[in-house]
Amino acid sequence: MSMENGSKKWRFQAKNSQQQQEALTTANIRGVLGILMGNLDPKDKRPVIPLSHGDPSAFPCFRTTSAAEDAIVDALKSAKHNHYSPSVGLLPARRALADYMNKDLPYKLSPDNVYLTAGCSHAIELALTVLAQPGNNILLPRPGFPYTEAIAASCGFEVRHFDLLPEQGWEVDLEAVEALGDENTVAMVIINPGNPCGNVYSYEHLKKVAETARKLGIIVIADEVYGHMAFGSTPFVPMGVFGSVVPVLTLGSLSKRWIVPGWRMGWLVTNDPTDLLRDSGIELNLSDMEDINDDIDFSLKLAREESTFVLPGTTVGMKNWFRISFAVDPATLEDGLERMKAFCLRHAKKQTILN
Repeated sequence: MSMENGSKKWRFQAKNSQQQQEALTTANIRGVLGILMGNLDPKDKRPVIPLSHGDPSAFPCFRTTSAAEDAIVDALKSAKHNHYSPSVGLLPARRALADYMNKDLPYKLSPDNVYLTAGCSHAIELALTVLAQPGNNILLPRPGFPYTEAIAASCGFEVRHFDLLPEQGWEVDLEAVEALGDENTVAMVIINPGNPCGNVYSYEHLKKVAETARKLGIIVIADEVYGHMAFGSTPFVPMGVFGSVVPVLTLGSLSKRWIVPGWRMGWLVTNDPTDLLRDSGIELNLSDMEDINDDIDFSLKLAREESTFVLPGTTVGMKNWFRISFAVDPATLEDGLERMKAFCLRHAKKQTILN
């Protein structure tokens, strides 16, 4: 540090620009959920319906398989893994994961091709940090996982968005990808199974994505909701207790999250609530609703009036849409859908109800 007018002055400056700092702040889904929580009516004694969350662990029907739980307990009790591990992960765990993935690959991975991370967020940080160079840009999906955009901005990337097409099952707009790419584009990100849309890409579409990336000379970063993130030939696999991977995989119990295919839908009131089971992304038709300004307003008022949370689409780049999660038990889901139907009927324009 240096001295100026008798006071100390720090020599370093913040790495991120104001715009990057704002991106990191506004991309916090948990922050949005905190705002919704603060908007609840304390007089409403009904249980809160959390259709906004994406973590099924809170509900017994989604409990982790006992084989995985036992493997973690056994790894902890063995005392074989209670030490500093290599930054890339323990060799037995990396070997087990390579063997597991080799079952579906036309080529063979070695343990040296596997890098274990502390969750998918860590994997995103590593992949983008490796690619970051001054002047580079990266192509991200819209809607998409906001954490990826925040990390890309903090790494200095110019972020460019390609749209996902709701009328085509949220497939990638490949023409837009080709139009956005240039000599400074280093990668594009796809999320499959989709987050936040709940879609699952066909093999044929993934092949077209790969062909488009090859034409542009860029890397595809495939961020998979249920298990691993692949970067080039090196899989990044998030595991909480690295030493427990071997018995879990040996027992064949590597679990995947329940994924629901997504289709575009119209306004809620015009459909039976059970139709929502086909979709995780719902578009709002604001012209048919009274006193609802946008998706943020919809989400806040739904929380206030029905103690039911949905995630406003603005959070993931889709204004005037909202996302619901099916990671709740069936009775809770049915209750939440009925509350949403009641809310929409209450805010519907009279002419809409008559029609």
